[in-house]
Amino acid sequence: MDTDFLVIGAGVAGLRAAIELAAEGQVLVLAKDRIEESSSQYAQGGIAAALSDEDQIELHEQDTLAAGDGLCDPAAVRILVQEGPRAIEELIEWGVQFDREGSKLAFTREGAHSRRRVLHAHGDSTGREILRVLYQKASSLANIRFYTFSAVTDLLLSNGEVVGAVACDERRGESIRIRARATLLATGGLGRVYKDTTNPDVATGDGVAVAYQAGAEISDLEFVQFHPTALHLPNAPRFLLSEALRGEGAYLRNHAGERFMSRYHPLGELAPRDVVSRAIVREMQREGKDHVFLDLTHLPADFIRRRFPRIYQTCLEHGIDLTREPAPVAPAAHYAMGGVRTDLDGRTSLPGLYAAGEVACTGVHGANRLASNSLLEGIVYGARAGRAMKERAGYPLRDGELPDVVLFPQTTEEELRDLASAKCGIIRDGNGLREALEQLQRIPCTRLQTPNRQVFELRSIFTVLQLIAQCALAREESRGAHYRADFPEKRPEFQKHSVIRKGQPVRFV
Repeated sequence: MDTDFLVIGAGVAGLRAAIELAAEGQVLVLAKDRIEESSSQYAQGGIAAALSDEDQIELHEQDTLAAGDGLCDPAAVRILVQEGPRAIEELIEWGVQFDREGSKLAFTREGAHSRRRVLHAHGDSTGREILRVLYQKASSLANIRFYTFSAVTDLLLSNGEVVGAVACDERRGESIRIRARATLLATGGLGRVYKDTTNPDVATGDGVAVAYQAGAEISDLEFVQFHPTALHLPNAPRFLLSEALRGEGAYLRNHAGERFMSRYHPLGELAPRDVVSRAIVREMQREGKDHVFLDLTHLPADFIRRRFPRIYQTCLEHGIDLTREPAPVAPAAHYAMGGVRTDLDGRTSLPGLYAAGEVACTGVHGANRLASNSLLEGIVYGARAGRAMKERAGYPLRDGELPDVVLFPQTTEEELRDLASAKCGIIRDGNGLREALEQLQRIPCTRLQTPNRQVFELRSIFTVLQLIAQCALAREESRGAHYRADFPEKRPEFQKHSVIRKGQPVRFV
């Protein structure tokens, strides 16, 4: 199968890039599942941009840099906050219906934001609304076509350049080769590496895994953000209870009914996510419990139902009426700050390969993502990557080879996810990380027998978990979302980005 531009992933970054590319040639958008199934679909809280009368681009910039804990790339942040407002206006022109108060856009505040700058749609369905409009826009362009239920399994290489990809077509039960002049990874996150995650089932880190196997540089993968408040009920999915709930006044309480966040940070419930997650873990350890509570019962019932309709309804389906009782919550893996290392235009270290969205490491998020910057990054950097990919429009289509044979682990997803949560979770230490790597090395691997999505996802999880453990072991400090109990302080010599490449140890640059 041939195309001018291959976009792997149909979230906001992939669709925005595809729209940018459509005038330049044929664009094939590869979706692992249904078009609608991506992490973007589940982004509730909103999208941040300095558009309100009380806000300034410089304030959004300062808040992003502060949350990133010394590791943001200032140039990447400046691009995000400067291009963000126009990107939002473009979405509105295309038909995105953000919530309004009268004729004015409605803004909310989330943790670590100094202003109310977070736009939302249908209360708590922002990602879904943006995706609806981007898909509608992409579908209207003749040069864009979609190929669903096909997971990327490998990149195709020719003399060190990426010239396409291989995908596992679930419906046909076979692998397909796709040649392209330029290839974009927009595969989303890696939350399913962990036992508890807010991410959809498709988030198995495939983009990071295939890029690494092809020889691309991976950066800052030790920084995995755990969302503090995922619904924690037996036999229920770890449904995200948006930070916007705390932005609108929800309290965190322990089993004694006490609000505890003031003991850990002056901002209380609106402290940065890494602080809140660790505080919850410590409260759970202190009380010998597996959850705390998120309490909205002091807020007006009609406000809760109107402002958070999807969250309210989902909790109700699981027997929790947020207007009458607090919800049991615990942290869950949510967002990867690190990923495939890129420049400011989505170019990776491999010619012909680009990355945008959560799979990419642009340097925007540093060590800890500021709430609601992820959808904005997908839109802004998806468009930039699309523009950059046009530079390869005149390149010839070439046949490529698979990277060296990548063996498949003989284990279960459950075993890997348990190991990730136990040894590479919110609080880590050197002994646990070394034990994790030793356990992974003992797992036997074999060649593939029958190609199917599950075995490729298992290989991705196995690869990504090894990378997280290696990078976390190398970073002997605590910074942002990476916390080492044996190195609890920040160390200036580690105010650098971790970089790992196949066949090479972790280095810091």
